[in-house]
Order: sequence, then C-alpha cells, then structure tokens
Amino acid sequence: MADNVLENEKNLTSALISALATLKDPPTREQVEDRTRKLAAAFDYEGDLRAIVDEAMVAIDTRMGAGVSLVDVEAKHDEEWVFKRTIPWTYSDAYERYLKGERWSPGVVQSLSNVSTRILGHLQDPTSEGSWNRRGLVIGNVQSGKTANYMGVIAKAADAGYKFIIVIAGIHNNLRKQTQERVDEGFIGRSSDPDKRVPVGVGLSGTYPHPATLTNVNEDFNKLTAAKSGWKINDFSKPIILIIKKNVSTLEQLHKWLRELNAQGDGRISDVPMLLIDDEADNASINTNKPDLSPTRTNAMIRKILGLFAKSCYVGYTATPFANIFINPEAYDDDSREELFPRDFIYCLDAPTTYFGPDKVFLNEQTSGVILEPIFDFENYIPLSHKKDDSFTDLPPSLYEALREFVLAKAIRNLRGHANKHCSMMINVSRFVSVQKTVRDLISLYEKKLREAVKANYAMPETVSAQNSHMAALRNVFDNVYGSCGFAWAEVRAALWPVFDGLRIVVINSKSDEVLDYKKYEKEGHGLTVIAIGGLSLSRGLTIEGLCVSYMYRNTQMYDTLMQMGRWFGYRPGYEDLCRVHLSQDSINWYGHIADASEELRQQINRMRRDGLSPRQFGLYVRAHPDSLLITAANKMRSGEKIKVKQNFSGRLLESFVVPTNKQINETNDELISEYLKNRFGGKEIEKTTKGWIVRNVKIDLIEEFLVKFKTHSFHAESKANALTYLHAIADIYQEGDVLLISVAERGDNEQKFRLGTQDRKSAAKFGEDGWRMSKDRVASRGDEKLGLNPAQLKLAEDAAAQDSKSKSKEPSDVHYREIRKKPLLMIHVLGPVGSSAADDRIPAYGISFPPGHYETEIEVVANRVWMQHMQGAVADDPDAEEDYDE
Repeated sequence: MADNVLENEKNLTSALISALATLKDPPTREQVEDRTRKLAAAFDYEGDLRAIVDEAMVAIDTRMGAGVSLVDVEAKHDEEWVFKRTIPWTYSDAYERYLKGERWSPGVVQSLSNVSTRILGHLQDPTSEGSWNRRGLVIGNVQSGKTANYMGVIAKAADAGYKFIIVIAGIHNNLRKQTQERVDEGFIGRSSDPDKRVPVGVGLSGTYPHPATLTNVNEDFNKLTAAKSGWKINDFSKPIILIIKKNVSTLEQLHKWLRELNAQGDGRISDVPMLLIDDEADNASINTNKPDLSPTRTNAMIRKILGLFAKSCYVGYTATPFANIFINPEAYDDDSREELFPRDFIYCLDAPTTYFGPDKVFLNEQTSGVILEPIFDFENYIPLSHKKDDSFTDLPPSLYEALREFVLAKAIRNLRGHANKHCSMMINVSRFVSVQKTVRDLISLYEKKLREAVKANYAMPETVSAQNSHMAALRNVFDNVYGSCGFAWAEVRAALWPVFDGLRIVVINSKSDEVLDYKKYEKEGHGLTVIAIGGLSLSRGLTIEGLCVSYMYRNTQMYDTLMQMGRWFGYRPGYEDLCRVHLSQDSINWYGHIADASEELRQQINRMRRDGLSPRQFGLYVRAHPDSLLITAANKMRSGEKIKVKQNFSGRLLESFVVPTNKQINETNDELISEYLKNRFGGKEIEKTTKGWIVRNVKIDLIEEFLVKFKTHSFHAESKANALTYLHAIADIYQEGDVLLISVAERGDNEQKFRLGTQDRKSAAKFGEDGWRMSKDRVASRGDEKLGLNPAQLKLAEDAAAQDSKSKSKEPSDVHYREIRKKPLLMIHVLGPVGSSAADDRIPAYGISFPPGHYETEIEVVANRVWMQHMQGAVADDPDAEEDYDE
C-alpha cells in the first residue's frame, strides 16, 4: 500500500511539473498550490501536498545553461555531423521521458538534451570510415548531475551508432554498484540483478530495445564469465555496455577478453565504434603503491583497451579541474599523459540554478556564515594524527551538537511534509575502519539516550520537558540554529519522536557489509533516515540522498580529494535552509581557496574559447597554475630536495593572507605605506573611492620597489619573490599599474595624515607562534577590485558577467573586474583587529592582481618547503600509511 502511495505521489509530482512548464509566465506559490489540489483529486491522492508543491516550485525555478567548450581549433573535425545525419533518437527519447517521469523539469531535460547533443558532436561520427580516435574531458561540479549528463551522451551515442560502451565508475564497489543501477534504469531498461531481471526505468515501455551488458549490480566484469557466454561484441545488433571499476586487474581481464575473442588478424577491432566514459577521471591518480590502484598501470591498461579499437572515443568526467591528468608529472609516464590528455575538447558544464554548491557554501559570505560551523574541539578527543589502534572513550561536544541538529532537521522536514523523503547525516572523521566503528558505537550510545529522553518528554508540557538535559540541549540548538524554520518549538518538540522510527546508524567502508541502499527503502514505500559514518568510501562519487548535516574532520589538502569529500553539494528542494556543514577552520579556508581557484579555471575556459585557443593552452596554463605546486611538489619533495617548477599567475590575485604578529614589523610596514602615500607613488594624482583611494598608472618599477621593502611573514617570503619575478616578466607588456589603498572611513581613515582606516578581521586564526591566517585565505573583501573603475569599465564588467555561462548570479566577480582593468593592481590594506589581537593593532597586508591573457608567460620558481609542509599538513592522509586504509 505504501509503495502505491509513493508511486502515486511521484506520478502526481511529475504531471504537475509538466503542466506548470506549459505556462507562459512563472506561477505564484498560490497558483501552484491550487493546481496541485486539482491534480491531486484527479490522481485520487490524499497525502500531504506541501512537499509536492515545494518540489514543483524548485523545478519551475530551475534553469541550466548550455556550458562552454574548448576545442582543438586546428583539428579537421566537423561537430555539425550530428545534424547532417538522420538519426532515430530511440534511446535518447526514452531517457528524456524517463527523466520527466522522475520529476525533472521539462526545461532542464531539454537543456540536458541540447548539451548531450553538443558533446556528441565533439565525438567522431561512428559511421565514418577508417581509423580514428578522439580524446575529451567534461568538467562538472561535485554532485551536480554529471552522471545524468553522461547517461544522456551514452543514449545519444548508442542512437548514432556506437556499439561498445564502457563506463569506468571510480575505484570502489559501492560506487560501481550505484552507477550500474543508474545505467540499468536510464539506458539498459532492465535490472541487472541476477535474482530480479525485471524491466526498470526506460524499459517499462514494452517496445524498448534493451542494450546488452556483461556486468550486473553484484559483479564487475569477469573474463571467465564473459568467455563462457561465447559472445563476441559484433554478434549483437544492439549496443553493449559494461560498468567496471578503475582497477588494474579488471581492466586486464577486459583487455584479454577483447583481444582473444574479438580482435581480428591485425590485433585490432575494426568494425565496432567504441566509447569509453571515465567517471571521476582524476581518481586513481593518487600516488599509491597499491598495484591495483597504480595510476601508471591503470592508465596504461585504459590506453591498451582504447588501442584495440580502430575507432574509439575517450571522455573523462571530473568535478576537479585540477585533475592530475594535467598537473601531476609523477602519476603518469609521458605516453599516458599525452594519450589521455583531452587534446580534442574540454567541455565545461553549467550547474542548474538551484544547485547547492561551493559558491553558496564557501564563497557567498552571507550564506556561508549560516551553513558553515567551524570545529574547534576535536583535537582533545580524536586528534588528526591518530593511529588505527588508538583508543577513544568519547566524542567532542560539537559532534553531539551536530547530531542534535540532524534530529531537529528531520523533525522540521517531517512538519514540512517530507516524512517519506530520505534524510541523511554524514560523519567522516577517520580513514581507519577500527576508529569508524568506535565512532559508531559512541554515536549509537548517545542516540539511545536522546531517543529515551524524547520518548519520555516530547508530549509533555514544556515546564516538564525543559527539566531534562537532553531536551534542554535540543531546545538550545533549535533556538540558535533553526529558530527561523517556520515552526515554533512546541510544534517541533511534538514532532521529535517519529524521527527515531526507522533511524539507522551505519558504517560505510570497504570492509563493511552495510550499504546505503536508498532504493530499497523507496520500493518499500518510505524514505531512509540514516547517520552514515565512514572515510574514503563516503568521499567520492557516492550520492548521499537527503543530506542535511555533514561533519568532517580530515587532514588532506589535495585539491581533488578534498573537493570530492564535499558530499554536501547537490540539490536540497524544500530544506536547503536546514543544511549545516561542520569543518575545521583549516578545511573551511581550503575549501574557499579551492572554490575560488576552480571558478577561475572555469572562467578561463570561457576566455580561451573566446580567444580561439585550444585544450593544449589550457593544459599548459593549469600545469603552471600556482596551486599545481600542491601536487607537483608534494610528490617530488619526499626525498627532501628543492624543486623548480614553471608558474603562471595570469588572471590571479596573490595576497599576503598570513600576517605577522610582530609589532615592530607591522609598524615599519605602516610607516612604509604612509611614506609612499605621502609621495603619491611618484607624484601621481590620488583619487577618492568609496573605500579609500586609488593611484592610477603607477610605474611598475615603483610597485616592485614598494613590495621589496614591504616585510611579510616568513610564510610568504617565496610567494612574494615569485610575484615580483612574474611582475618583472610582464613589465614589457605593462609599464604601469594601479594602486588601491583600501581604507574604512570610520576606522581611523585620515588622508591628511596619510593613514589608512583599518579593516576588521576578527575571524582570523593563529598561525604558529608569530602569525595570523586570514579566513578562507583572503585579505580583500570580494568586490574590492571594482574600486576605481570608471562607469564604462563597470558596464563592461557587467556585460562580461551577463554573457559568462559560468556566472550563476550574472553579477560581476573580481575575475571580471580583473579582466576589464587590463593592468596589474596592487591593493594595500591595514587590518585590525585581527583574530583576538588588540583593538588598536594595525597590521598591514597586500594583494597583487594580475590581468588574464598571458597563458604561456611562465617563470621558474623554487617550491617553498614551509608552504608545502603547511599545505600538506603535518600528517596528511596517506593511502599507504596503514593496511586497513578505507578503500
């Protein structure tokens, strides 16, 4: 019965969204509610309508741009071949109908279809003669719909004539299983579960031409099983698809089967066009000694499989543009790097407008201030540098607080009509399986106490309930965190008991038999309420449905690993305001830094496309990006030697985000600023801005002179030298730059005394014994770079943002202002108070912004060991450090 209710709800929601999509103007909520009531009567649905209305409101407000591609402009490739052929879109049309049935907005389904067609156009026409291969990369966002995109590409590729399709789905069994299930529903149309081979998804239409597969939800590819079947890939009139792990032995078995049973006399397969989708293309590029995860061996096998086919296309999918395919020279030999480099195209996807992503969580100061909750108390309970056999007797108060948030969030969601929706909490605090189990035991113990307290008090008067310490703690979290949720405490308290009905606590790792089987609960007619505890298995690719509260305390700053750990990204219809993310301050700083750097790279693709450049230039730029040091130097500096690397600062802002606490140094820098301001940076005119002053067209030599005299914290010694070297390298292009002196009028601003007003940076944290580190590694406030631009320049920046497919808000960012200024910019700040420093402390800092466009202007720098050690962490996560690393 419950199953029918959920199915009925799903059908009603789908019909409602489709009906609303036909309206000329966006409807109001009242109009949606009215339409929902009428449709509910037609569907004979008597359940709660609020969640359906929420979902419909989100759907009609969701839009998705076309994205942008960077192509090899010299290649002889006609990407219009898709439109020149008459292709029956059997698989593609079925997939789009399936998505609409899954409550996708028709507009988003159409956008997805258009993008899939464009990506297909970047592949080779499978009916073309001769031998050919294409190599491409698609860059999406974490948890933003990359799987839906490549499913659309697979469906269209099959319609166009690709006969053999391989999807490499990460390195973990649970991710491969999840991907197999999605492919079953969106393409194969039949469950691959050997015990239940029934039509699903696209296959519910009786005439659907099911593709063949040699993998299933339980089993990866197996050469023996495939050989026993006696099948050859060209025996089939329909496409064949395999879903496999990125594992050396699996790839070897597949290669042997293809070579022995399918290759012809010349050792190649000439009559079967092949498409290989490499999901999480940057994964298995970690520097590991485990044979089955060796990046060199893994990618050598991928290349061998591609090499068997006379006609092949390789498309990598990643959410981390810093993927090691570009920047880790230690991970690949030269052949693999060249062969798998996306020489033909790079396609950057747009996330839908309702995507809950890095911008909202880390970059937008207003929203991130609500969502993020720094962890300060974990070291006293489970230190970052713990070992697998360390014993722990309790968890930090902040984790118990997060658990109380989760219970309240679920109660509020139930009140909003989400009782049958999935609701999850993620806890990721250790790579060790044994520690994960200990955390589960302690969480279970506390959950039991909370459950008993709620059972005894949820229906009691507040005067009685408030006497219980657990109920008082819940009330305190409600008042501080969810007070504006739309319900009073009395309503939420009364809704607490059902939260514990069916609440599960599971450990997810390579050695656990527990799984996050959301579909099982859907089939039983209700959602799963779960607290998932794990490590690496929770960190990449795996979708955690209905994720409300995340608690992560980990010690890795590798770009791809850290961003992939962000399972909190995704879509949160009707409960986005309830989501909370608990991280250490270091992780918050790093996520903000990575989100900034990743957004810069996405916008770089836009500029390079406009300038007619190719993936080769993008690859060079990324390899020479300052942040590539993090991975490049990490591998090479293990032996202790200093290394030199190429760097490019085009379009970058470099800031002294670690500042000294030494009063004498800060006073000297403050006097230096006054001296140059008094001399007007070489006799130039000083103009007032809304936040200080600007001096235009200052000689680059004078800017260099100022920076040489400015004393930095030792952390920035090398980076300042590198910035000066790069400034000198582009001096023949830019003889002059602008100088911004950021000053807050009400905080000591005095132009006559050449004194800058201070900027409050109380959120800074202590850095060693002699420094402060700015929050999110930023000194300037966002938007400072527009200061001093004239109205015409501001309009150009606004126009650039409006045309920028990567800018969700269409408001100019500092990157747009940087491009419009067209010259270097020195920004000078005086901060104070900083952290817990005295209110009258004055701590100078600087930032230097370089204009974009000089992608191949490189300088040679020496990796700074102090910087590297800090970025890596004293004891960074190491896959080979312990035998029971969660893999």
